[in-house]
This record gives sequence, structure tokens and C-alpha cells, in this order.
Amino acid sequence: LRLNKSLMSQSINLYKQLANHNLFNKSVNFGLKRIKLALKLLDHPEKKLKNVISVIGESGKFTTLFSLRSFLEASNQKVTTHVSPSLRDIRERFYMGKKYLTHKKIRATIKQIEKLNIPLTVFECLTLVYIINASKINAEYNIQETGALWRLDSNNVNDFPLIQICTNINKQHLNFLKRKTLDEVIQEDVGFMSNFTNIYIGKQSPYVLKKIKSYLKNNASKITYPNSWKLIKKGQRYYYQDKKTKINLKTKNVYSKGMFENVCLAIKVALDLKIDKKTIQKTLPLLSFEGRFQYLNKGKIKNKLNRNETIMIDGAHAPADAQNLAAYLKSIKIPKYGIWAMTKNKEPNLFIKQLKGVFKKVITMPIENEINSVSANELCKIATKNKLFAEKSISFSDALKKISSKEKKLIVCFGSLYNCGNILNKN
Repeated sequence: LRLNKSLMSQSINLYKQLANHNLFNKSVNFGLKRIKLALKLLDHPEKKLKNVISVIGESGKFTTLFSLRSFLEASNQKVTTHVSPSLRDIRERFYMGKKYLTHKKIRATIKQIEKLNIPLTVFECLTLVYIINASKINAEYNIQETGALWRLDSNNVNDFPLIQICTNINKQHLNFLKRKTLDEVIQEDVGFMSNFTNIYIGKQSPYVLKKIKSYLKNNASKITYPNSWKLIKKGQRYYYQDKKTKINLKTKNVYSKGMFENVCLAIKVALDLKIDKKTIQKTLPLLSFEGRFQYLNKGKIKNKLNRNETIMIDGAHAPADAQNLAAYLKSIKIPKYGIWAMTKNKEPNLFIKQLKGVFKKVITMPIENEINSVSANELCKIATKNKLFAEKSISFSDALKKISSKEKKLIVCFGSLYNCGNILNKN
């Protein structure tokens, strides 16, 4: 998406309209009754979606979805996608086969939903915006990314999806659960998957995988577990391999083991959908994920830095994501400085522990225009408690001033996808 100030303003105004709407509740309120009633009054547009693919899990959903979309489109298939959250513009949520919904179309669809006079959450409204418009496209595949947890997520409205993909499950969404345990997360995600579909399970910890298998033992779907393919590293190169196929993962913008595993999961699904190996190989170098291990190699921010300074952003905000980020950063030998921002209801203490010993210094900052941002002061205290050299700042530009110098370094902005979106817009 190309953005100018006018488009950014339209996106912000749409979010404000939804947040301040009397009919739409901004808070998280899981349930399927409201959206199913709305779909019924709309004459069931969800039933017009062909080949629905649901992407479920805590980490890696977007990179898996985007990779699969890229492989399908490279084989001349028309694809729609629903993702959450958006980084820079609300339009990112609604991909309608080679283009995104316009702000005008989103507004018109919201007005259509208003007329139903059903109290909905903002996320349910956004899900309906996707379903209503995707139902008119007649795409070969429609890929929906769950918001948080699966059982009562508003994307869980298709009785017989073609495929359900489960990416890495971890403790990311404990704040939405009563007992706040990993077992609850696994049950919410996997215990309510559809029968008579095709289920793909991504790489998991041994404990999570064992639990997943126990929940799926009576599921009548065809289930593909992560031992059906491997991620192999030889020297500096990564390869995908299963019993029939080996693919050299020649990518330019994929860096971490976790991201490669997500790409491999998408490759496995694509191969089973009869996507040609050559098509996948040609597409791999083109993969690039905004806000995920993304280097800012040009733009306003890059231009402000010294020649010896490199900057990257990553929306990692769960402890498992931080482990993946730490493993990658430890392979980089130049000094590393962090800029840390985070929203509430996360686990900042557990998160930053994974990054101990990685950074020479961490600057904490609040997230601009985000009421749920953890204060820079609180994050600084947490970082210091975990024996990181930390300093607080009042903004991103202030944080950069505290770090930028002639010293050769990598600056890493991490902890929040929302903050990554703000940085991308500034760039």
C-alpha cells in the first residue's frame, strides 16, 4: 500500500468512527451469536466464500498467510485475505485479489452493517466488512486470520473450511482466559477445529504438540503434523524438505528460524494444493513481511541516521517471539541497541528476559496515539530489573536521539506491531 497524508488521515478517521460508534464496542467480547445473527440477516454471505482457509495460532499467522497467498497468486489463483491487526492503514485488513478495499468501500460497508442494528464488537464489524466484500469477488481461495484464540473468534463462522492451519501456540493470549494457562490456549485453538477438513499443524514445543494430538485424536479431518516436513540448514542456507520434495529457500527478506518455519508450513500447504515447485521457488525471493524482521533500507528515518547505522523493526510481543528475535540477533556481531514499546495485557517481564544480553542499551518509549500503551517509565523499570542497561524516552524521535551516533550499530525497534506501524508511517 502506498500512503500519503490524506490516506493516512482517512484510515485514522475510520478507526475513530468505529471506536466512538454507539453500536460497536471497542473492548474484546468473544462470542459467535452476534456475528451469526448479522450474517443471517445479510443472507449468509459467508456461504458464498469458496475454499476457506483459516489460520489459527498465537505466533506466525501473518507470515504463514502471506507466504501461502503469494504462492497461490503466483500460480494464477485469485485470493482474498482478512488479517489483523493492520500496521499502517485499515485497508491492509481487506485484500481482495491484487487490490485492497478502498476507504470509500469500507465506509459504505460499515453503513450497511449499521442498518442491521446489532450491537457488535469493532473486530466483529471488521470481520463482516471482509466477508461481505469477499463474497462478491468469487476468488478461488479466501484466507482468514483469527484475531485471538479460535473457539469464539468472529472468523469461526464457516462449517466446512477447506483447510485449517495452526501456527505456533504459546502463552500470548492468556489475558483473555479465566485460568490463564497454556492448556487453555491449546484447547481454545485446537479443541474446536472443524471435522472433515484438512488440518495442518505448524512447529510446536514437544509439550504443546502432545496436547494438540490429544485434542485432535477424535477429529475426523485429515491431519498433517509438523514431522511431515523439515527445515534444514546447511552452512548459511535453509532448505524445505519432505518425503518427495526439497526446496532451496532462496529468500532476501526472511532472516530468523521461526520465520523460515512459517514459510515452510505455507510451502507444505501449497504443495498439497498442487502448486508447482518451480512456482514456489520463483516466489520465495519476493517474500517480504511488513513489521516482521523488516530492515528500513530507505526512507526519512534511514536518511536521518549515520552511515554506520542500520535499523530494523519487528512486532514481536510474546516471549516465544522474543526468543526467536534473540536467536537471530545473537548471530549479528555488531553492537545492537533496542527501542522497546509495548501494549498492556502482554507479559513485558517474561518478554524482555528473553532478550537479556542481546543489547548494549535499550531505550523505552510510549506508543503514539495508543491508550493501551505501557508507559516508558514502567518498561524502563522492568528492563532495569532484568539487568538490562535501559533509559526512557518520550517519543520515537527522542529514542533515536539517545542512540544515534557514528558508532557502527544495529538499531532494533521491537515489542509492538502498532508501534511498527507508526514507525513505517514516519519513514
